[in-house]
Amino acid sequence: MSRPVLYYVRHGETDWNRAARLQGRRDTSLNARGREQAICCGEILRALFARNGQNPAALDYVASPLKRARETMEGMRAPLGLSPPAYRLDPRLAEMAFGDWEGLTLAEVAMRDPDAFAARERDKWTFVPPNGESYQQLSVRVGEWYASLRRDSVVAAHGGTARALMVHLGIVLPATAPRLSIEQGVVYGFEPGSMQVFAEPAAAQASAAV
Repeated sequence: MSRPVLYYVRHGETDWNRAARLQGRRDTSLNARGREQAICCGEILRALFARNGQNPAALDYVASPLKRARETMEGMRAPLGLSPPAYRLDPRLAEMAFGDWEGLTLAEVAMRDPDAFAARERDKWTFVPPNGESYQQLSVRVGEWYASLRRDSVVAAHGGTARALMVHLGIVLPATAPRLSIEQGVVYGFEPGSMQVFAEPAAAQASAAV
């Protein structure tokens, strides 16, 4: 039986993104650019669903409970003609916890805790920040969430969550996933073993595939 298609959006930009600070579970908000990116993703989805003959209301909509993901989901739903707040939250989609490192840049981490920083550089998949979690641990809860899906879904979540999901779906390997750049302002199409990136609202054309 075929598995549901995921239309996955990383939350829009925050001021901490711009400053390259580790957000993790910190409940940051979108900035002006991030709000524009959310609307753009809604326009991409509207064009994509029109091209595919899909009714936007027939899909499931689920977001991480963190504010930046909720604001992104609500910004996306307006161009689709859907009530902004009418979507589900799932804590399993929350960003990877960086623990004591949250609020710091990686340069600051390297200065404060060079040994731990070096250990992370050697193996980003299994490394656990102080009082945080690893990508490996994140992949367990993301996998449990994916197993619960029953229909095509639009997701607003995080970069770390996307990397863990891509490993679970067999798109990338654990060794390479943590180094992938997950863009803001685009829509990722995820299925087992394959990925597309939709970045053009006018035609919702796939700009890349794996």
